Amino acid sequence: MIDSTGDGRRVLTRDFGTPGLERLGVYEEHGGFAGLRRALREMTPREVVDEIAASGLRGRSSGFPAGTKWGLIARDRPGPTYLVVNADESEPGCSKDRYLMENSPHMVLEGAMIAAYAIGAHQIWIYIRGEYDRPRRRLEAAVAELEAAGHLGPAPLGSAHALEVRILRGHGAYICGEETALLESIEGKRGQPRPKPPFPASQGLFGQPTLVSNVETFATAPWILTSGAAAYAAIGSPSSPGTRLFTVSGCVRRPGNYEMELGTPFRHLVEDLAGGPLPGHEVKCWWPGGSSFPILMPEHLDLGSDLESLRSAGTSGGSGGVIVLDDGHCVVAAARRLVEFYARESCGKCTPCRVGGNWAVRTYDALAGGWGDRGHLAMLDRIQAGLQNGRCLCVLGDSAGAVIASTMSRFRVEYEAHARGECRLCGLERIAATV
Repeated sequence: MIDSTGDGRRVLTRDFGTPGLERLGVYEEHGGFAGLRRALREMTPREVVDEIAASGLRGRSSGFPAGTKWGLIARDRPGPTYLVVNADESEPGCSKDRYLMENSPHMVLEGAMIAAYAIGAHQIWIYIRGEYDRPRRRLEAAVAELEAAGHLGPAPLGSAHALEVRILRGHGAYICGEETALLESIEGKRGQPRPKPPFPASQGLFGQPTLVSNVETFATAPWILTSGAAAYAAIGSPSSPGTRLFTVSGCVRRPGNYEMELGTPFRHLVEDLAGGPLPGHEVKCWWPGGSSFPILMPEHLDLGSDLESLRSAGTSGGSGGVIVLDDGHCVVAAARRLVEFYARESCGKCTPCRVGGNWAVRTYDALAGGWGDRGHLAMLDRIQAGLQNGRCLCVLGDSAGAVIASTMSRFRVEYEAHARGECRLCGLERIAATV
């Protein structure tokens, strides 16, 4: 894994590569916990929220302003308030949260502790993907160090704001990346989305006000509290300040995790940092935010990486997973694999997702097997229309629908070739000729 912005302006990965950075002593030698000390000793919770809001930090999944989200937490409800770190990173093409937890677990914890103080929470839950053994061990060791040093417990860093951290392993369910399904899982229930409203900010974990955000969003908070909101807002684009971690995978020479200033064109990320497509090939298409959002074409590599630029192209930065497909691969085959994934990971609660996903897989199987026809293309058109536009409780259905709709829109010719039993990349010419 490689981290670089290409211009030296790093927020998250600035100390990565330092031996022993996962240990408390080394992390503090490099300025760790200065942000939490400032929050606990010099600022009120409201001032912390205002500082995050002034920085312009936006959630590294939804794109929602982080300061606004922190400020929405209900403070007039009796009982506890909770903070939940969503570390259930299961989106195809993404591994940047894993990278953060492995390299600097204390930075993730410090950010969560700052946020907990800001919203009045005394208990932090980290819901981590079950397969993430090494990150979990790193986090558990870091929590033990913090407790031994007095940074966690009844009086962290000598303050009166008690803090406790609990780490819970998920069980490999993609759906638990959705915040309400995640909360259901923590409560010991089957991981299925809840209807909204009510939203977690007012009625979340155990029915109490809850802040749920992902690893990268929390990990950014220590830098903001240490360097100031103005310094963070000066990086990146005016509408999407700061930097972001991107996971680049697929048909590139140097796949890995890269930190890049928001607003920088994706061409710099794909061609300069990740090395561009493999020798003898060209970029055919790419996903900008994991597989859950519409694909883009080679000409879109000149788009800025800020959220507004992506939105103008009809897609989103999502989870930061950039998946590159080159001209040696069939888009229909790639779409089939992704749709199969979403169908398998559906919790089954919503009929459009449960039924539509399975029908999509059957239809793709016909096209991939060389015995499809134009009726199967019409079927896919109907399925994607039934999956999208809020017809399901969560966005899993929209994600599967986006795979179908965007690939069919951009590569209709390839779909029609499959409907005729022809695809050079899949070898269907030979199959069709012998049937």
